[in-house]
Amino acid sequence: MRTDRWAKSMGRISRIGSLAVASKENQQQPSITCTTFNILAPIYKRINDEDPSCRESDYRAYWLARNHRILDWLLNEMSSIICLQEFWVGNEELVNLYENRLGDAGYVSFKLERTNNRGDGLLIAVQKKYFNILNYKELHFNDFGDRVAQLLHVELASPFTQWRNSNIRQEILIVNTHLLFPHDSTLSLVRLQQVYKILQYVESYQNDFQLKPMPIMLCGDWNGSKRGHVYKFLRSQGFVSSYDTAHQYTDADAHKWVSHRNHRGNICAVDFIWLLNPDKYRKLLKASWSEAVFGMFKYLLRRASLTESDAFAFLKADNEDCITYSGFCEALRQLNLTGHSHGLGDEEVKDLWLQADVDGDGVLDYKEFLQQIWNTGPDQRDDNKYGEQDEGSKDAQEQTIGFSVKNAVLFPPEVEKGRWPEDYSLSDHARLTVVFSPVRMPCSQLIC
Repeated sequence: MRTDRWAKSMGRISRIGSLAVASKENQQQPSITCTTFNILAPIYKRINDEDPSCRESDYRAYWLARNHRILDWLLNEMSSIICLQEFWVGNEELVNLYENRLGDAGYVSFKLERTNNRGDGLLIAVQKKYFNILNYKELHFNDFGDRVAQLLHVELASPFTQWRNSNIRQEILIVNTHLLFPHDSTLSLVRLQQVYKILQYVESYQNDFQLKPMPIMLCGDWNGSKRGHVYKFLRSQGFVSSYDTAHQYTDADAHKWVSHRNHRGNICAVDFIWLLNPDKYRKLLKASWSEAVFGMFKYLLRRASLTESDAFAFLKADNEDCITYSGFCEALRQLNLTGHSHGLGDEEVKDLWLQADVDGDGVLDYKEFLQQIWNTGPDQRDDNKYGEQDEGSKDAQEQTIGFSVKNAVLFPPEVEKGRWPEDYSLSDHARLTVVFSPVRMPCSQLIC
């Protein structure tokens, strides 16, 4: 019974993957597919509930069979792009297994181990017949979580037919990462910092090589839900969740689907393929970062049942009518946003203050506090300003390729209804595959 159900699901998934292949061959409706999957490293997979120290990595037959099944699924689907997290980089046999089977299937792959010999890491693979590799970069956060990220810059090996004889660029930036798990509330800031570092790195890469806007895909296990600060931060930069876009879900639809059952038994949606198209105006990254931190600040105060007037009183020094820099720093310390190894650094605090103190007089009165701290953030984002450009500006600007989201599927299928099947054993994460179709569009300014 179980085999039949999985076989039907495999057929459903493979049709998603084959859509891109078939469309490239008949050249009628070209598309590419992207899969992200946290494959649960054997060093983390518990196989005995009564003995947490008993891990799958101690039993070669177990982890080898499971990873062969994972590869069977991936190679049946044959996505154009594959991004894996918790790839057991520390085991040579498993690494060779993936490199050989993916290589035999026509993929070129890159692996990256987490820092401090954690054992697991990332793998990104693309089909050689569809992409030329322009560059590959690695980002080491060197932070509390020993996390890393990969950046792959590719161009389409065979340009989409309708633009083959034009000067339209057909390049993509692909990022693969796995953010820190928020074991306690203080680590939410670390995860936000990790995303900020990724976006800073991507921006610097584009500037260093004088690249014009192109589609950016951020893939991976983000270890946070649609209600979290990371989600809001990425939305403020113009990124959209591809799965939510395909299913016409809004930012408020936080429980429509799940993709992970964690070690505590909780189910949540944490695996995303984010898309930023080149026709999107983008807010200054530092401004979005400040808004994200102030959003966290506001959340912590609201959790303590403080109103905006209470928050202003909390921030300002005794017997003062305004917030001073010292009062601002003390408030951040009391909220546990500074004063420890993975809190905000001195320069980050200074940058936040400069973002808030726009007139540079060294203090914030109540009106400035409301404008610059309390009422800022993604919830106040002007969708027109940071969304698509006005129609009147399109004809005058350079054209490029972006993507529309045509379809998105999670496996196992129960997770699309917010349920986790007890008989699913490939991983503690669902696999997400998205189908993208090319769209001609004008370039925006990288920063607006």
